[in-house]
Amino acid sequence: MGSRGKEKRRAGGGAGGLLGRSRRRQRWPGMGPPGGRGSSSARGSLQHLLLFLLFVGPFNCFASYSRATELFYSLNEGLPAGVLIGSLARDLRLPTAGGQHSASLQPPLSFTLASHGLGGQYVQLDNRSGELHTSAMEIDREALCVESSGATIFGGSAAVSSSSPSPESCLLLLDVLVLPQEYFRLVKVKIAIRDVNDNAPRFPVPHIHLSVPENAPVNTRLAIEHPALDPDMGTNGVQTYRLRDNYGVFTLDVEENENGERTPYLIVMGALDRETQDEYVTVIVAEDGGTPPLVGSATLTIGISDINDNCPQFNDSQLNVTLYGNSSLGTHVATVHAVDMDLGSNAQITYSYSQKVPQPSRDLFHLNESTGAITLSTKVDGDTLRLHRLIILGNGPGCIPAVITVLVTIIKVMMRPPEVVPRFIANEVEGVVYLKELEPINTPIAFFTIKDPDEKYKVSCYLDGDGPFRLSPYKPYNNEYLLETTKPLDFETQQLYEMSVVAWNSEGFHVKKVIKVQVLDDNDNSPVFSEQLIELSIEENNVPNAFLTKLHATDADSGERGQVSYFLGPDAPSYFSLDKTTGVLTVSTQLDREEKEKYRYTVKAVDSGFPPRESIATVTITVLDKNDNSPRFINKDFSFFVPENFPGFGEIGVISVTDADAGQNGWVALSVLNGSDIFVIDTGKGVLRAKVSLDREQQSSYVLWIEAVDGGDPALSSTAKITILLLDINDNPPLVLFPQSNMSYLLVLPSTLPGSPITEVYAVDKDTGMNAVIAYSIIGRRGPRPESFRIDPKTGNITLEESLMQNDYGLYRLLVKVSDHGYPEPLHSTVMVNLFVNDTVSNESYIESLLRKEPDISVEEKQPQISIEPTHKKMESASCMPTLVALSVISLGSIALVTGMGIYICLRKGKKHHRADENLEVQIPLNGRINLHMLEKKPMEISNI
Repeated sequence: MGSRGKEKRRAGGGAGGLLGRSRRRQRWPGMGPPGGRGSSSARGSLQHLLLFLLFVGPFNCFASYSRATELFYSLNEGLPAGVLIGSLARDLRLPTAGGQHSASLQPPLSFTLASHGLGGQYVQLDNRSGELHTSAMEIDREALCVESSGATIFGGSAAVSSSSPSPESCLLLLDVLVLPQEYFRLVKVKIAIRDVNDNAPRFPVPHIHLSVPENAPVNTRLAIEHPALDPDMGTNGVQTYRLRDNYGVFTLDVEENENGERTPYLIVMGALDRETQDEYVTVIVAEDGGTPPLVGSATLTIGISDINDNCPQFNDSQLNVTLYGNSSLGTHVATVHAVDMDLGSNAQITYSYSQKVPQPSRDLFHLNESTGAITLSTKVDGDTLRLHRLIILGNGPGCIPAVITVLVTIIKVMMRPPEVVPRFIANEVEGVVYLKELEPINTPIAFFTIKDPDEKYKVSCYLDGDGPFRLSPYKPYNNEYLLETTKPLDFETQQLYEMSVVAWNSEGFHVKKVIKVQVLDDNDNSPVFSEQLIELSIEENNVPNAFLTKLHATDADSGERGQVSYFLGPDAPSYFSLDKTTGVLTVSTQLDREEKEKYRYTVKAVDSGFPPRESIATVTITVLDKNDNSPRFINKDFSFFVPENFPGFGEIGVISVTDADAGQNGWVALSVLNGSDIFVIDTGKGVLRAKVSLDREQQSSYVLWIEAVDGGDPALSSTAKITILLLDINDNPPLVLFPQSNMSYLLVLPSTLPGSPITEVYAVDKDTGMNAVIAYSIIGRRGPRPESFRIDPKTGNITLEESLMQNDYGLYRLLVKVSDHGYPEPLHSTVMVNLFVNDTVSNESYIESLLRKEPDISVEEKQPQISIEPTHKKMESASCMPTLVALSVISLGSIALVTGMGIYICLRKGKKHHRADENLEVQIPLNGRINLHMLEKKPMEISNI
């Protein structure tokens, strides 16, 4: 660029430094003066310009290039969107709006990417300000610059290139058009992507194998063929290697070639011996030079290859052997064995006679070159030497042979040994007899014929060995013996027996014939459970398919006969599962202890024999309780009727509550949530009591909430509503409200007409029902003509019965009894009603003196008859007496029945009175013509007479 005379200038950039290289602007041929066209003209110019660049550009490259300006920016890879790379307008020193010239005289600048290629995906260009920012697509230097050459990777006007003076640079190339026409230029923007340490070294293979010969000298260098790779460049690439464990005999070195590639080398630092340790396993770690550094690792296996550094060796230097002169051809004499610590071909050993061994000995004894076995190859006769010294060499590749001497002494025999000839009855293969277990007693195995080859000596035989076998003469033949069993064989007790049939003659020569008996297994054992009763437990509400246990049964038989399968018995519920092979017992559903607490069923273990054998065990499962049930009251609402004045701590009622859980989870404690200062509950029995006596007149009912809490953890609870209704007891006599005093009086004019109301007696009763029904009656009279006045038993109204005469003037005193209808005993009160018959009151002090005197009144015990209408005034009260007497007689005869009926009648009457008056507590009978205001004022009037 410098050779073309371009200017170089530096401008500030947001993401990195900038190098601006530009030339003086030249007017584009065919363009008008600046500012000579409108917007439509500008758009037309842009279109013509693009067409001109497309078709004429290749032929006019020199002119186009002469108007090109080059800007250079740099930024780190991996930056987020919106990071400022640089301002083209500022770095090109182009005038912008708000400068020295007016906006009306200066057309706005426009910046456009000439082509939206690959580079345009990573940047955003502001068309007005010319600011270049990073886009949402993150720049990954390793993905863009995958080649190290200087060629452009992607063609076009917007491309990625690694063309740069530095081999580590990675360039993003952009072509930007600056308009309008008077500022037109083609700006070539080069953005260098700086590398950051965002990649860790990585070995191409996870396991690296390296072979080192055991005779490798110290400082031997071996290249590791799979070095670590790091896409980062420069110091961010791989810098060093190290071993986590060098075993004291290895180290690593790194060599860098002219291309900057680093290759690790393994260096041997100590002596190696394959026979001591044939393999070293360690971890090779590659580390880059970033800050902080990143590492990668792989497993390095160093195998020590064998060399022939060991020679064969015999354990002994001499071997002594004795051989009988009558031995047959092929008789084994001895075997020599040498050991070489090397491997493979380095450890191959061959055996040969030394040249010092005479030829007669070589002919008499054959030496196997591979195995070292010495056998008799020719017949021993009278001319055969009695002592042979066999010098045998153990030959290894490249080694001095090992030497062992075998001294063979031949014992001369004047007679031949006895002969043992077997004839097998049972199945026999290569000297092994096969018998099934459980074969019956005296099962024949083989016949043995015992004879003397020279027919000179007597030969006897016996059985040498343990086991249930017997060798006995087989009569009537001579020298014939039968080998048979003495009891059944048991494979599970012993599978193989080895014995010898020994024959000897009278001269003491012995001959042995070895017999092996292999017992064959039969399916004679049933599977056996480790426990016949398998007791299990599991908490309720378990997860589905919960593990219960793993059954285990053993079968002493072998092979398939000993393979055990497991099955559930027919009494097992369907939601239990038993794995046939493993014996794992599971339950597929949740168990509920409250639904069923105990499960008991059978399981079977069956072997694979024919016919199969089985055994049975019993499984019991106890479902353990969890606190999953709240206490439950038998009723949600309890109602108790209690007579008032009930004694303190008396039993009001029993609160019944249950909990389906067991143990401590089912323990229930009761408590009163409200009203605990009056009421108390017995936790154990649920008995509700009142601490004090209850008075209905103070409070007629109580509503309590009882809480039941179980003993679980966490505890569960429930509540119930308790309603206590107090039944009225006749414990309050009627209270006379009017007249207020026995000393008050009322003036009655003589002209008062018969039937006129004079006054009334008004009383109330705090009780309720029949206990509050009041009756009025006159039980005592005094006056000139006391029968002149009558009281209404229901209302208490006192009326004049007859006309008053001149002789009737004076003071009348009426003793009125106010009685309720309580059960079992009515209560009453009395009041004195004073009436003064006269035209006027002339001497008030005289009347008061009369009132102060104790009245001489005889009391008439007469029950008021409130059920009789007042119009029947001539009916005597005595007419009710027969009825009362009859009721008394009946009550004495059947007191229980009458008591119940009386209560029932009282309740019925109480309901009627409740319906007759809105006040349920107190019924106040009043004269229909007298209102409450008059009643309140009458005592005042009387006292003022």
